[in-house]
Amino acid sequence: MNQKSTNVVWHDTEITKLDREERNGHRGVVIWMTGLSGSGKSTVATKLQKELFDRGCQVYILDGDNIRHGLNSDLGFSPADREENIRRIGEVAKLFADAGMIAITAFISPYRQDRDLNRALLKKGEFIEIFVKAPLRICEERDPKGLYQKARAGNIPEFTGISAPYEEPLEPELVIETDKLSVEESTQTIIDYLYKKEVIQ
Repeated sequence: MNQKSTNVVWHDTEITKLDREERNGHRGVVIWMTGLSGSGKSTVATKLQKELFDRGCQVYILDGDNIRHGLNSDLGFSPADREENIRRIGEVAKLFADAGMIAITAFISPYRQDRDLNRALLKKGEFIEIFVKAPLRICEERDPKGLYQKARAGNIPEFTGISAPYEEPLEPELVIETDKLSVEESTQTIIDYLYKKEVIQ
């Protein structure tokens, strides 16, 4: 996206990210969950947030539907709007990480290029891409909002997995197969990874 503002300079303050991380007792990172609608992103993200919060972490979920109520309420679901939706979320998540927090995102984010651009906003190890994977038929069986049924009836255009593409991550940090793992097992797999990478202690 072209920068429309001119003469804009990033303003650093006396408090660094490291200062915030030391106070919080954990690193500031972005946990980026991607996957089809109904794959379990929001469910796992909610459980993960609770587990991390109970461990004393500063953690917050940026959820797809919630963000579209406010920050991105002006965006639709065309490819261009999807791209802008994910770009904005990446910038917001980066600010959360800079504040020393663990930002969890739960977005379909169907395009690989958009996810890679958000990864590039952060230092190595600060962007943790998690592919929340489930077969399309399982996602359709879950379908808590009835979206797949509407999409197959032609009532929702540009619906990921039906009339719009989903590009699976090529090298995610984790793959969580929610048709094989329970919510608790999925969450523990992520927690174990965070300990292994010393994001949390």
